[in-house]
Amino acid sequence: MADAEGEKRGGFGRGRGGRGGRGDRDGGRGRGRGGRGRGDKGDKEEWVPVTKLGRLVKEGKIRSVEEIFLFSLPIKEYQIVDHLLGPALRDEVMKIMPVQKQTTAGQRTRFKCYVAVGDGAGHIGLGLKAAKEVATAIRGGIINAKMNLVPVRRGYWGLNAGQPHTVPCKVSGKCGSVRCRLIPAPRGSGIVASLIPKKLLTMAGVEDVYSSTTGHSRTRGNLAMAVYYALRRTSSFLSPELWAPTHFTPTPQQEHTDFLAKKAIKN
Repeated sequence: MADAEGEKRGGFGRGRGGRGGRGDRDGGRGRGRGGRGRGDKGDKEEWVPVTKLGRLVKEGKIRSVEEIFLFSLPIKEYQIVDHLLGPALRDEVMKIMPVQKQTTAGQRTRFKCYVAVGDGAGHIGLGLKAAKEVATAIRGGIINAKMNLVPVRRGYWGLNAGQPHTVPCKVSGKCGSVRCRLIPAPRGSGIVASLIPKKLLTMAGVEDVYSSTTGHSRTRGNLAMAVYYALRRTSSFLSPELWAPTHFTPTPQQEHTDFLAKKAIKN
């Protein structure tokens, strides 16, 4: 009698042999991860600008980042850079390092990431982000770098012929104990610098330059920031060809004030 009941239950007396067929159901709970409803990460949400500059860029009133730099307008949305530069912009991680904070419960570890973005045509940005996960830190660093995008002015060494290929004058930048100096070089010299400055200068579109670094340049984060500050200063020096009288024009917010007065339509 017990054997007959055991066969009905799946055999071997009081065993649980009858529970083994769950994977054969149509649409059952298999071992795979498909069909869990996680959503397609490839579908990006439509950008809804929240600043006046973002509204002007999305509507096509501003068509280049040079118009933004001309009036020194702050970029508060990274989508502005994506919209204007698009696929020409490329990013690269300069350094990832773990940082720790001492708490009463022990140590809290986060990852600090330096990311550079540039289009190789006179625009460079450097961002910094710390997060609990590496992927989150890289993603936040890219967003921060896009909002820190600055123009890089290029010039010549000697004869002003062809396309600009080097920095227009001697410039320097400092971060921490690291000081980096960029010196114009003749055409064909290449980028005479270490790995981190060479990556940043290439992304900025500089082809020939000499460099000199002092301080503890093994600190890669400070070295990258020093090079970024030096490149940012190329646009702040007025050489004689820029001494022409400046004819001031209204800012984009003033020029398109009627458009901005309308309320943004939310979907």
